[in-house]
Amino acid sequence: MNEETQTKLTLKDREIILVGTAHVSRDSIDEVNKVIEEVKPDMVCVELDAGRLASMKEQDSWEKLDLIKVFKEGKGFLLMANLVLAGFQRRMGQNLGVKPGDEMRAAIDKATELGIPYSLCDREVQLTLKRAWGSCSFWSKNKLLATLLSSAFTTEKIDENQIESLKSKNELDSMMGELANYLPEIKRVLIDERDQYLAAKIWESRGSRIVAVIGAGHMGGVKTHLEKLSEGAASINTLELEELPPSSLFSKLAPWIIPALIVALILAGFFKSGGAVSLSMLIQWMLWNGSLAALGTILALGHPLSVLTAFLGAPVATINPFIGVGLFAGVVEATLRRPRVQDIEHLSEDITSLKGLYRNRVSRALLVFFLSSLGGAIGNFISIPFLTNLVVR
Repeated sequence: MNEETQTKLTLKDREIILVGTAHVSRDSIDEVNKVIEEVKPDMVCVELDAGRLASMKEQDSWEKLDLIKVFKEGKGFLLMANLVLAGFQRRMGQNLGVKPGDEMRAAIDKATELGIPYSLCDREVQLTLKRAWGSCSFWSKNKLLATLLSSAFTTEKIDENQIESLKSKNELDSMMGELANYLPEIKRVLIDERDQYLAAKIWESRGSRIVAVIGAGHMGGVKTHLEKLSEGAASINTLELEELPPSSLFSKLAPWIIPALIVALILAGFFKSGGAVSLSMLIQWMLWNGSLAALGTILALGHPLSVLTAFLGAPVATINPFIGVGLFAGVVEATLRRPRVQDIEHLSEDITSLKGLYRNRVSRALLVFFLSSLGGAIGNFISIPFLTNLVVR
């Protein structure tokens, strides 16, 4: 047994073998197949949820994507985060001829081949992302977005030795420590909560001998939680981990702070200096807000009508936080430049490069959505000091 990547637990007459993998490792695929063949367990547990398994099996899963519906339902940022993460994993594995999650799929295929039942033990990925986002403070959200964007545009090449080192305990401890220091909320949701969730689902699985295939980063946490479950020191109830965290009072009020402040400044200008100053303030704010939203759309190489929509729609979106300028510009872009079959078919490849992001109509519409929203937000922040100066001078 490889002690770096495998842990055998004997808990209440049950044997549970944890196999820690790197998600784009050919060695992990070989190890998973070997362990299942040798152990011939009663159950194989894998770190997958039903949605991810379906997307891995369905080659046409992207063809069902309705981009306009995504924007209208307010899921643009969530889709973009999904694509960035998928692109990063794909870029790690493309030089090795391995796709993200191939070792999990190999475990399922081997279990099926040997007539062994398998269990999907991970929390639904969209729920995990929503919990991660909801748990972040304002500054953590910005740090997370910056991290996602930097990973999307990095050109760093990762070789096989670097991938295999991700399974080393010392390397993992160092990475987890860095993540906990940089984004503690994200580490808690993506790692700690899922350690608990995975352990509960593995413990619930039938059979006296179980092989559980999980990411190497979860090995220590899952082992600890399994031992607690066997001792009765923890509960297998995961309902709390399957709910979205309640919004804080600040998060409920936050979308209204900027519009309320802008309206208050313009009204203050009216009462202090009259309608001319108030009108001048209104025009200045609309120019800052609309122009930077339009600039963001231009940087995304959006259609000219998408640029115009961003300029005109940004002030409306600011006053009504329930809609964003990205919704206006993104829907127009996706309507005028409807994704082609080739865009859908090549999306997973195109998101791994900056050139591909701009070439693909799906990812470019998402860029229009994101950069127009970012530009409008920056315009609001910049305009506030100017409006304040007009009131106090």
